[in-house]
Order: sequence, then structure tokens, then C-alpha cells
Amino acid sequence: MGCVCSKQLGGTRHEDISLLASQTFFSEAEVEVLHEMFKKLTSCLSNDNLLTKEKFQYILIKDTKRRSLSAERIFGLFDMRNDGTIDFGEFVHSLNIFHPNSSHRDKAIFAFRLYDTRQTGFIEPEEVKQMIIDVLEESELMLSESIIDSIVSKTFEEADWKKDGKIDLEEWETFVAAYPLTLKNMTIPFLKDIPRNFPTFFR
Repeated sequence: MGCVCSKQLGGTRHEDISLLASQTFFSEAEVEVLHEMFKKLTSCLSNDNLLTKEKFQYILIKDTKRRSLSAERIFGLFDMRNDGTIDFGEFVHSLNIFHPNSSHRDKAIFAFRLYDTRQTGFIEPEEVKQMIIDVLEESELMLSESIIDSIVSKTFEEADWKKDGKIDLEEWETFVAAYPLTLKNMTIPFLKDIPRNFPTFFR
């Protein structure tokens, strides 16, 4: 479903909030709190009520200079209009995927697109390896290349049941159904009670 807010939207009207609430798992009160959160996030480097790739990377990894493959991919998926910025509507619709009530299939599709870094419609071994390396670097963790290769090999051994060297969406959905912990990071528990949890978000 489409987003309702224009890129020029500075303030959010009540009808916009109502529409966003009707299209997502968020209540109107929760959308209002998300708007306050969004304003805080967009003001971290400038105050234009939009999230650029630079701001987004700064929020996720506190570094605007180091290239982060995972941050780039998440930004690309949040930027539904592919115009280089994320507005409030896109922000709410994207966060909705991470809501505890969001369907397992929606989460699986989002995660599939995240790993499909080349946007070919398939997840390939090199893409998984690069994402693992990127996440490890961000976490300042070290694993030998042989261990990383072993993780990738094991993943494809389990997921690529068509044995063509790549994982399509059908194979991916079968894999995450068998290993639900694969999608654990696709659920953000505090999104279910935002007004109560919101104050802790910025501590």
C-alpha cells in the first residue's frame, strides 16, 4: 500500500495520521509518537524532516564515512519511492514490517530483499558472505574467512533445495519457516506499545 505523506511535509495533519494508522498496525496515538521520533531522527544532522542516506547511516552505525552494506540496503528498502530520501509515510510503512503483529511472510519478503543486495531476485553465496562480513565489522567482531565460508555453505546446503547455487523467494520462505530465528531481528518488540516505550528509545 502507498504512503500518504509528501516529501515536503513538515507537520503531519490529523487526516494523514488517521490514514497511516488505518494502513498499518499502529494506532493514531502511536503514529503521533512515531512522528515525534521521526522529527528527532531527521534533526540529527539537519532539520528538513527527511531522512537521507547519510542521516540514516549515522543513526544506525554512528559513522557517515564508512560504507555499510546493510545500512544501504535497509535505506533502499525504506526509500519506497527510490528518490534518495525517506519521508514520514515511508518511515511508518517500513517500520510496520517490524511490528510484532506483522505477518511472517511480510517479514520474510523484506529480509529476502535485504539479502538480495544485487536485486536479481535471488540470494547468492557472495551476497550472504558480504552481509555477514559487514555486520561483523559493524559489531567489531572477528571471524576467520573459513568460518564465514562454512556458515554460508551450511546456509545454502539447507536453503538451496533446488540445487542451483542460489536461493529464490520460495526456497527462502521454506528456509525461514524451518528456522524461524532467522527472522528474529525482523521484529522490534517496543513497536507494540510505543507510547510507553518511547521515552526509553532516546536514553
